[in-house]
Amino acid sequence: MNDKEAKARIKINKLLEEAGWRFFDEDGRKANIALETSVKLQVEQLQALGDDFQHVKRGFVDYLLLDELRRPIIVVEAKAERKHPLVGKEQARDYANAQQCRFVILSNGNVHYMWDLLQGNPQVITKFPSPTSIKIHSRYKPDAKKLVAEVVRQDYIALTQMPHYSIDPMWLDETTKNEFIHRNSLRFLRHYQVKAVQAIQRAVDNGNDRFLFEMATGTGKTLTAAAVIKLFLKTGNAVRILFLVDRLELETQALKAFSSYLAPDWKTVIYKENKDDWHYAEIVVTTVQSLLFNDKYQRLFSPTDFDLVISDEAHRSIGGNARAVFEYFVGYKLGLTATPKDYLKNVDPNKVNAHDPRDYERRLLLDTYETFGCKDREPTFRYSLLDGVREGYLINPYVLDARTEVTTKLLSEQGYAVMVKNEEGDDEEKIFTQRDFERKFFSEHTNTVFCRTILEKGLRDPISGEFGKTIVFTVSQSHAAKITNIFNEMAQHIWPGKYQSDFAVQVTSFIDNAQQFTINFSDKNNNLRGTANFIDWYRTCKARACVTVGMMTTGYDCTDILNIALMRPIFSPTDFIQIKGRGTRAHHFNEQIINQEKKNEKRDLAKKQFYLFDFFATCEYFEEKYDYDEILTLPKQTAVDAEGGRDGSGKLKKYENFSPDNLSRMHERQIGLNGMRIDREMFGQRFTESVRTHARIVELILQNEPYKAAQLAEKELYDRPEEFYNIEKLRHAYGVDWQISTAQLLYYLVHGQSIPSKDDVLETEFNKFMDVNKPDPKQVPGMKYFFKAYASDATVRKIIDSKNYVDLNVNPTFTMDDYKALAVTWRTKIPDYIKRYVDSDLFKNP
Repeated sequence: MNDKEAKARIKINKLLEEAGWRFFDEDGRKANIALETSVKLQVEQLQALGDDFQHVKRGFVDYLLLDELRRPIIVVEAKAERKHPLVGKEQARDYANAQQCRFVILSNGNVHYMWDLLQGNPQVITKFPSPTSIKIHSRYKPDAKKLVAEVVRQDYIALTQMPHYSIDPMWLDETTKNEFIHRNSLRFLRHYQVKAVQAIQRAVDNGNDRFLFEMATGTGKTLTAAAVIKLFLKTGNAVRILFLVDRLELETQALKAFSSYLAPDWKTVIYKENKDDWHYAEIVVTTVQSLLFNDKYQRLFSPTDFDLVISDEAHRSIGGNARAVFEYFVGYKLGLTATPKDYLKNVDPNKVNAHDPRDYERRLLLDTYETFGCKDREPTFRYSLLDGVREGYLINPYVLDARTEVTTKLLSEQGYAVMVKNEEGDDEEKIFTQRDFERKFFSEHTNTVFCRTILEKGLRDPISGEFGKTIVFTVSQSHAAKITNIFNEMAQHIWPGKYQSDFAVQVTSFIDNAQQFTINFSDKNNNLRGTANFIDWYRTCKARACVTVGMMTTGYDCTDILNIALMRPIFSPTDFIQIKGRGTRAHHFNEQIINQEKKNEKRDLAKKQFYLFDFFATCEYFEEKYDYDEILTLPKQTAVDAEGGRDGSGKLKKYENFSPDNLSRMHERQIGLNGMRIDREMFGQRFTESVRTHARIVELILQNEPYKAAQLAEKELYDRPEEFYNIEKLRHAYGVDWQISTAQLLYYLVHGQSIPSKDDVLETEFNKFMDVNKPDPKQVPGMKYFFKAYASDATVRKIIDSKNYVDLNVNPTFTMDDYKALAVTWRTKIPDYIKRYVDSDLFKNP
């Protein structure tokens, strides 16, 4: 044995000892683990098991781990430090088969792999499993065929809650069925939730062990996760499951949900409340932060303790160091998110690594699709906001774009300019933009206008008539404190003696019991600062507004929210989708009536809309200015001041505006079924997926039969209940500014090519004209301008064709000067060519 091999053995010995394994020599006596190179291990004292226990046909077992019954359970294959552990894979498999071992560990002392021969491929581990952990894990006998064959219908969860519900008289009687469901809290999967579970079954059948559900906020990811948990536990493909969340309130939320959906068959616990007996539960819920603290996950758990790890809000709970927790455990992995982080979109590894050698590596680690094995950038299952709105499960916002005189200047290209004294005492101009609001630029009058606008325009509760429940997103903790105070002062004036400074509550991390405030504010409790403030038989919070910074953006479930206010600019599409998602859930206000007689009197009052107050043109930004093809910027690795607004010197440069401020514009818009552009981007992705997975359409395109492919797509993909695709919606979704046909669209999608813009198409047509006519290069710029104008502008064509050239003097796009600069021969050749070879209808405004 050389020095490299000896060093690897010493490290492996230490890892095994730390995991709780005890070493014995051939005669059952304790061995010197620092020097021993081939040893057998067990929990209890080793007894004789035969003369050739360690020997196999092709060699000698490096380490053999035994259970308490002296049966081989793990083969450890050791390699020298310079060798990759996986080079010993096949040799270890032979050893394991010879010893009838199910598990293999491959290690070079630095890198280690755990391999369950009954399931999949070797997986990286950072710690060796303990004897107790592997004993429990050995009961886990995965059977992919059984999982795939499991029948999942809409009553999959209800059958666990009440196995014989379908024969109950109240269920069979249509007049009492709804009451029966409500009384027993039965939960039935929606059609798309069934499809999500079935998508995992197909993925497992294809050999995958990582899955990603991309589901819009409010579409029931937790209920869907419960169905997946039941699928794995019932079919024996998991013994214990870890459910990771990224916020404390989501722990309680998940515990209540799983206990309601899956008891009594399976037990759910929160780890921190069951530190001594968590291993008696099948479902363990915890925040990823609690496991990260002091590397607790490595000290308290073995890699084999959980057979399925589910990451809720996966775009957050696998970010940064949290990825280490997620990857520590072997087994299946499922991510749930409404907003995956696509850090590899449009990324050229060579280009990004030229600036930072580790940039691409960090992108791989943070990218949601890569983490969950979605190499083609498509999730295992997707259900978008547009899907939910179209099918009546979700609600689109009614946007109120409200700008004050101050914010209008902050939002302008010129910014808000003021004269300030510099360090020398001289006047100098300082420019502020929307990013500076409440960081460097402060305006009390502007905050007052924000609050007054919300209180005057906001939706009211349809039953009590009081101000509708509201979430306000502010810039910082200090900004939240200011807004909370302004709201409470105004509420005292509007509703004297009604709220006692409880109308608005600050919910930020510096506030004691802030997490509990979010729980009390939810529709499940509705008791923040009290309840039934207006009507004693109606359960709703006394507090009407939660003012926060970031605590209530992700995963917060409160269906009776009627107003959301953006008092800060937002530039992250992920943040924007999450924030507006707080209001998209449907709600029936009658459920809050606690008096049955009153409930019978009231007609069903369903939530029809919610207001999105947009004070910094966020909707306009994501509709018109945001580059959806941009490469995402990696998060900073250094700490950032919580309040922001600091310059390079660390000094806070502030400007306080004391000028009066007034509302300068209010533009109101109901978002229709087509949704916002940020939502339509998802619509286009779904169609792309449908096309590329339709074998016959792909085949026809590749056979150069685009029109037959278009006919098939129009027949099988357009205007179906699942999507309601049509060419107009798709042009809008893909941002196409010309009249692209279905055949052309299919060609670009199947070939994976970018869809050209109108100018790109005109450029291509002009190049064809150039190839034929070979003009003087000096004349090309003027020719091109005329060619594009004539082909794409109906007004220019009409003027030229009718020879009313005088009208060019008042035409804004192609003028008389442009026409005169053109050589006479091209004045007729270009129109003749376009009429004969170019379809001008392609360039009508879509």
